[in-house]
Amino acid sequence: MTTPAHRRSYGVKGAPYAFLLPATILFCLFFALPIGYALWLSFRKVHVSGLGLGSGARQEVWAGFQNYTAALTDDELLGGALHVLGYGCIVVPVMLGLALLFALMLDADKVRLAPFTRLAIFLPYAIPGVVAALLWGFLYLPDVSPFYFVLAKLGLPQPDLLDGGPLYLALSNIAVWGGTGFNMIVIYTALQAIPAEVYEAAELDGATPLQIALRIKIPMVAPSLVLTFFFSIIATLQVYNEPTTLKPLTNSLPTTWSPLMKVYQDAFGKGDIYAAAAEATLIAFVTLVLSFGFLRAANRRNKQEAAR
Repeated sequence: MTTPAHRRSYGVKGAPYAFLLPATILFCLFFALPIGYALWLSFRKVHVSGLGLGSGARQEVWAGFQNYTAALTDDELLGGALHVLGYGCIVVPVMLGLALLFALMLDADKVRLAPFTRLAIFLPYAIPGVVAALLWGFLYLPDVSPFYFVLAKLGLPQPDLLDGGPLYLALSNIAVWGGTGFNMIVIYTALQAIPAEVYEAAELDGATPLQIALRIKIPMVAPSLVLTFFFSIIATLQVYNEPTTLKPLTNSLPTTWSPLMKVYQDAFGKGDIYAAAAEATLIAFVTLVLSFGFLRAANRRNKQEAAR
């Protein structure tokens, strides 16, 4: 016979699992299950018999790795990957550099209006990406932009930011404007966690504020820099909102400019969900490999520095 003490002990031990159950169910339904279904679709295709008319003329069959082979040899998907590579080479260093600079400036002793400045820098991150892209898109249009009006009055050249090489700068500007605040908050929080005794000891040794920033603050927030770099890489590989929102404003942006735009076009434009599933799986795999490789390299470097 089970005693009340045993029942209470069993209830206490089972409480963590009961709390985790709702999150586990949601994870399985809205994350694990869709991923598994996408993987299943990526190995399937539609076989058409005859003219494709009548019942049984179109059947879903096993395709093996045909969808993956087609994706890896697709010029549009590879072109989109090159576009994202160029885009990331601009966005990631500029955004993280500005975030680190703002965080160091806000962490200074004599900074004024620090709460207001933090909020002002972080506020663009709170604006939805589509709204931000629309806002900047209209500012890029010569007919409605106040910037072009001022340039015309001053007799200065008016570059077309939605065509050719400047297009990368236009897209990168939207991402930098929206993401710098979030990364700044992460780095600034890490700076606030550094003990004040470290700064006092450095000042007693005669270190200048610049030396403290370069030799103490930046090395000690290196884990936060790694984290923000990790998030920035993932966001860069998944860029979709900015080019899709600017697409109606210019003819220089194809519908397959980025890999995710290519996935959307294949799935909903061409109706080929099987090819789109394979492409999405490849994008997820590349993101996982790059993220895991970078984190492993960063951990190895941290262990080497700790061993010294």
